[in-house]
Amino acid sequence: MRRLSGYARSTLLQKAAQSLQARQEEFARTMTAESGKPVTDARREVGRAIQTFSIAAEEAKRIGGEVVPLDWSPGMETYWGVTRRFPIGPILGITPFNFPLNLVVHKVAPALAAGNAILIKPAPQTPLTSLLLGDVLLQAGVPPGGLNVVPCDNRVAERLVIDPRFKLLSFTGSAPVGWMLKAKCGKKKVVLELGGNAAVIIEPDADLDYAVQRCVTGGFTYAGQTCISVQRIFVHESVAAAFTEHLVARVQALATGDPGDDATVVGPLIDTGAAQRIEGWIEEAVAQGAQLLAGGSRVGPVVRPTVLSHVTAKMNVSCQEVFGPLVTITPYRDFEAALQAVNESDYGLQAGIFTNNIGRIFQAFEQLEVGGVLANEIPTFRADHMPYGGVKDSGIGREGLRYAIEDMTEPKLLVMNLRRP
Repeated sequence: MRRLSGYARSTLLQKAAQSLQARQEEFARTMTAESGKPVTDARREVGRAIQTFSIAAEEAKRIGGEVVPLDWSPGMETYWGVTRRFPIGPILGITPFNFPLNLVVHKVAPALAAGNAILIKPAPQTPLTSLLLGDVLLQAGVPPGGLNVVPCDNRVAERLVIDPRFKLLSFTGSAPVGWMLKAKCGKKKVVLELGGNAAVIIEPDADLDYAVQRCVTGGFTYAGQTCISVQRIFVHESVAAAFTEHLVARVQALATGDPGDDATVVGPLIDTGAAQRIEGWIEEAVAQGAQLLAGGSRVGPVVRPTVLSHVTAKMNVSCQEVFGPLVTITPYRDFEAALQAVNESDYGLQAGIFTNNIGRIFQAFEQLEVGGVLANEIPTFRADHMPYGGVKDSGIGREGLRYAIEDMTEPKLLVMNLRRP
């Protein structure tokens, strides 16, 4: 892989994007069949994966370096330095079930763009999408061994993690598993994209209709099975009643059920066990004083879209990652208290704030302990080229093509003494 020119790597990634474009419906239907993702969401994911490949094709031509003048000290007047980034070597990517195509592409595309071979261990629930992607890339011209897709159980995965031939582990999944694997990695580099319990702050000057619309989208798309799904909503007390009324009405109108139906917004959880866990957390919260405003019931792996109020920071629905179709609403009086409430979490992936007050936006940007702050947008927003990642238990490192390539390459320095004979 490292011998391929930038042009060859870029062309390969462009061909992959074109092939994926031609097979969009096949990929979308495969994702729906094996993960239960509503087919409309699956089609959007294919579109994002095409974009991710296209961006990677551009970034493959932009891996440069810099000239470092070294003549800052006496006697070094003729010295120059040049840096260039080189591929780090074989990469191990471990991916989750919730975005079985685009989150795989977010590891494969930058690895190939940088000139690295990569082995993907897909989620056990969604191996078929990864294998289809492997077929696309082989047809696009990836050299033998450049991409390897290895569905396997966790014992084999742990052997891969400790294998010193892999120079970097890129893991997306749960926080407990991610930190456990990091502890086994020894000297290799590690990038962890882990969980979250994303928060939103709604200020009194916000466009409430828009904020409600976006929070419903962020909280319930793909049954909330996204690490940046809206989970905790903090609303200024002066607009809390109106916001809550409008949000509950929208949530109750969401189409729930068959993921193969184009109209479905909230489909099943990945399995019945996940749905039972969420149902238990809802019942636990209600028993501890929370008020159920919508949903709360379960049929098999489907949990009705749920809204809770009167929650406390210690309840599982607040302090843990629900990873399901559930949001909590908490009024606040003081903006500083709202910022503090957002930070009262072991996680720190992304957070949103809805306001037209630029001072409040920058205050949130400075004080929130997260990897990304989104103004007048939900934390569920992600553009595939932006730096994406978190702090605290939400992980280390950043994805997004250019930022992933930085982790997947090493800078090397050439020092030249250009003295004349």
